[in-house]
Amino acid sequence: MQSTPESGERAGYDGYKRKKGSKVHIAVDTLGYLLAVKVTPANEQERAQVKELAAEVQEVTQQSVKVAFVDQGYTGEQPAEEAKASGIELIVVKLAEAKKGFVLLPKRWVVERSFAWAARFRRLARDFERIPEILEGLHYLAFAILVLH
Repeated sequence: MQSTPESGERAGYDGYKRKKGSKVHIAVDTLGYLLAVKVTPANEQERAQVKELAAEVQEVTQQSVKVAFVDQGYTGEQPAEEAKASGIELIVVKLAEAKKGFVLLPKRWVVERSFAWAARFRRLARDFERIPEILEGLHYLAFAILVLH
């Protein structure tokens, strides 16, 4: 998420996307409904968030999650070990080597669709918040509205 002056020092710079802001890490179920949210500065690695997200997912689902599909930002032995400690096996969905045109990646579209649902809420279009917990709460509120709708 792109930052605003309100987000202040909390926002970091993501060199890959060349933007200053925050990263929102979410875990969703197979229907795309929100299970866990973690907001970090954009300069923090995705791999470093696995332990907290996996623990929160297992707490919410009462230890019922066995497999999680993730993108290439979560590759490596450390994230796999941290997820395994919570009882979750990480399966990294990789982009095909010789792709031509649009390629639908299996299972990964579910979380992308959830991000698209969240993007419909103007308050979540940019990072207007000073405290990351408020931004996390707004994500939970947005998904509660989507579920009730």
